[in-house]
Amino acid sequence: MTVTYSSEVTTSTGVGIFLKLLARWKGSIYKIVWMDLLLYLATYYCLNLLYIYGLTEQYGRRQFINIVTYFSKYGNSIPLSFVLGFYVNVVYTRWWAQYSSIPYPDNIAILIGTSIHGKDEKSRIIRRTIIRYVCVAFTLTLTMISPKAKKRFPTLHHFVQAGLLSHEEKGFIEELNKDCPTYYSKLPLAWAANIATKARSEGLIKEELSLRDILEQINAFREKCKQLWDYDWICVPLVYTQVVTLAVYLYFLFTVIGTQFIEEQTEGDTLIFSFPLMSCVEFFFYMGWLKVAESLINPFGEDDDDFEVVWMIDRHLQVGYLLVDKLHNEHPKLAKDYHWDQTAPSQLPFTVASQRYMNEHPVESTFKINVQKGDQDLIFRDDMANLEEPGLLVNSHGRSGFKKFFSRRKSDPGYLLKRVAIQDGHAPEAGNDWHELNTLEAETNASGSREQISDEEQFNSLRNSRLENRRETILKLLELLKDDKNEVRRILTEIIK
Repeated sequence: MTVTYSSEVTTSTGVGIFLKLLARWKGSIYKIVWMDLLLYLATYYCLNLLYIYGLTEQYGRRQFINIVTYFSKYGNSIPLSFVLGFYVNVVYTRWWAQYSSIPYPDNIAILIGTSIHGKDEKSRIIRRTIIRYVCVAFTLTLTMISPKAKKRFPTLHHFVQAGLLSHEEKGFIEELNKDCPTYYSKLPLAWAANIATKARSEGLIKEELSLRDILEQINAFREKCKQLWDYDWICVPLVYTQVVTLAVYLYFLFTVIGTQFIEEQTEGDTLIFSFPLMSCVEFFFYMGWLKVAESLINPFGEDDDDFEVVWMIDRHLQVGYLLVDKLHNEHPKLAKDYHWDQTAPSQLPFTVASQRYMNEHPVESTFKINVQKGDQDLIFRDDMANLEEPGLLVNSHGRSGFKKFFSRRKSDPGYLLKRVAIQDGHAPEAGNDWHELNTLEAETNASGSREQISDEEQFNSLRNSRLENRRETILKLLELLKDDKNEVRRILTEIIK
């Protein structure tokens, strides 16, 4: 049975919330380690007594000291933390995957109850029989992998006595088991699928889509039963388990020798009571780690923390019958809900005990970030720039911006960018101001200065002046680079671009 303690750790307020769990015995580390710890201490004191009373200088004491010194020096050579930690992680992942593979018949029962209508005897028999076969398949699977389930249903005769199978159904399964052993657990699901198909042909299931959904859920249930059987069949590789087990036990065999209390006696032999405290603490945690892996590797066994598979058998049958029979086509009378006059309630009522939670709600991570109004203007590439004079962009209001003739870096193409001011409550219009930016400048200076051109004459004069300056710049560059044809070709290529 799974040992749960969630109710005792619902809050972290206070000191040592987990400390109160240390007093538990069932499913605890003390329960699974104490016998190994006693064996460890017994071995330790046997060697200690052997050294004090059984060995002398002439008969092995010096050799015993040399052995203790050797294991004390080299006993930590085994990478126990790495090997054991990785193994426990593999076992834990496998343990949770096994729990996730446990099938539940709830979806099948709901589909059957909503697809096979009618309160007559035949319809009721079909609904209850399908869900019973599903539960029989689940129980048969558990008897193959769980000692607890096997002890409850050791033979098919016990299925008959429990009302899960009839004598005729038991005979079918036994006949199949003679030809195909271990495959008989799939037979009840095949019966369930056949009954659903027959119900469709007889018109009890109105739509083909409903039959398909039922069959898909039955197949999904079968797949999960197969996964449980696969986990029982395919274990963690034996060699890995052996390596971890040998590493742990050899490590503590070396430790129990290497931590012996050795002292030269000059006035007779005296029993020295020494307790290997740190070695016991180390043993407690490492051996506890290994015992955790032993407990989790087969969660369908009889340990304190294994799954409640015996309870699941009863639960599945009860819920299945309840959904297909008791709750079939039944629901409370339709009526206006309490919040009928509201679109949705702003908040449901709280009790006095929960009053402090009234104002709790999630807050997004960018809640406190405020963007300056001047930085809220839109900036994006202006595709119309190609239709204007190169290097000069004019908007409908006679304003212009300028782009650099050469980009500051090769990766920056120096695109013409358009800036549109956003006003509160108004969408941007086509006639808003334009602003041309180099992509590098757009990151650091979103609002550059703009020259004002009042009329067309000033604009033409300014444009001619800019073009003349560019021509002079090109001629100077060509004069400086006339001896380097490759460089001239590269610059001309940049200019053309």
